[in-house]
Amino acid sequence: MEDLQSTHIEDRSTIKPIIELENVSIFQEDKEILKEVNLKINAGDFIYIIGKVGSGKSSLLKSLYGELPITKGAISVLEQDLCKLKSKHLPALRQRLGIIFQDFRLLAQHTVHDNLDVVLCSTGKKKKADREQRIGEVLALVGLTEKVNNFPHELSGGEQQRISIARALLNHPKIILADEPTGNLDRQAGDRIIELLRSVSDQGTAVIMVTHNLTALQRYPGVVYRCENNRLSKVNNDNNTIRTSDKDKEKQ
Repeated sequence: MEDLQSTHIEDRSTIKPIIELENVSIFQEDKEILKEVNLKINAGDFIYIIGKVGSGKSSLLKSLYGELPITKGAISVLEQDLCKLKSKHLPALRQRLGIIFQDFRLLAQHTVHDNLDVVLCSTGKKKKADREQRIGEVLALVGLTEKVNNFPHELSGGEQQRISIARALLNHPKIILADEPTGNLDRQAGDRIIELLRSVSDQGTAVIMVTHNLTALQRYPGVVYRCENNRLSKVNNDNNTIRTSDKDKEKQ
């Protein structure tokens, strides 16, 4: 694994980014939230997006899966020009992404198995044997094989988020977009979620994670960008540059 990772790092300069933004402005309700955004993300990158509430973190994430249209600048995701991509083609792009939300968004009246199966069915997986195999694989990855027949209300918050990660992994995504995935969890559960996402990144999937959990950045280093004053800027991942304050503090 170490040899593969070192080779990956050495060749990064020649690899085409799987996400690229050039001079992008992001608007919400005619208000410019972020401007002149320039960002390149490669396969296997682990990216944190930090910033105050309302600074544009979630809006940036939404722009990457076409929820917020881009009208200024250029944005490419998995070699798809999102400025030109028609809305009818967005579902096909999103099938190649894994999206994780803070509030889990599991179907309350469905078991864990059925929450996963409905995704596979909706993305064209017709053979039941293939679906069962993939469900077993992703549940094993998140360590919850024994919860396959449980309902969401029978799971802890950390377990529900791990199921949402399993759901995001079903279609072998090239990119994971995670919006505050540890926001509703205690530290131990939150750490396990980040460890899971890091393991996914180590296998070559790019992970972009919006978070307020600044102390996690010290325990699980990655590339850090901050949304501030309508700008996105890269910051050093150290205690002097990334620090908690009364206004920009991690959620406990």
